[in-house]
Amino acid sequence: MKASLLLIGLLSAGVAIAAPPAPKKEGIEGKSYRWNAQEGEKLEALKLKGDKTRGEEAYEICGACHLPSGAGRPDGTFPQLAGQHTTVLIKQMADIRAGLRDNPTMYPFAATLTDPQELADVSVYIESLCIPTDHGKYEGPDAAVQIAKGKELYEKQCLECHGANGEGDKAKFYPVIAGQHFKYLLRQMTEIRDGHRRNANPDMVKVIKPYTNDQLVAISAYMSSLTMPGAMCKPKADKKK
Repeated sequence: MKASLLLIGLLSAGVAIAAPPAPKKEGIEGKSYRWNAQEGEKLEALKLKGDKTRGEEAYEICGACHLPSGAGRPDGTFPQLAGQHTTVLIKQMADIRAGLRDNPTMYPFAATLTDPQELADVSVYIESLCIPTDHGKYEGPDAAVQIAKGKELYEKQCLECHGANGEGDKAKFYPVIAGQHFKYLLRQMTEIRDGHRRNANPDMVKVIKPYTNDQLVAISAYMSSLTMPGAMCKPKADKKK
């Protein structure tokens, strides 16, 4: 039995999983930090061709939190992964494994991936999943106003990298944000602004450093409203009674 299946069984039974603490590597706070340095297992995984069949099996452990569909949780505790670029997935998993991004919840699971090939496999499988349309959006009574404010901010400073439809840029490691949960986006934007996301892109930090909390709410509301043509899951047909 693969370790992933065993771990899912333990999770379902409510058994705590003991794991060694994540390593700690100097991030954005350090003078020697190089965003997206091409080295180590990340570089190896990026060079490899992923296998979706093997990746589906490796994803079983991820599905315990991110759901089998890759939809994550609307409350933002776990992000939507489906449709994300392989480059972004490999970078983030490698950074967590190396201690460059702090994620104590995910580290024990990311650590079970055995080698760069498995990183490539699980990433190509996740990228192949359609992006759910029923993700967590901003639901305040002023939603229309917040989305309009966020759209203005996004088009001024985010569109160039993340695209008109939130498609990101695979070659440049800019993530897909279409279909991402509002609460997850807001949390990550806040952590990047405040210097707590240690593997953040310094260029993005500069852009959002001046943003107020209200502006982060607005831009996150707008980003969570974006959809990618051709990448979103098809609407479910109503069942006839």
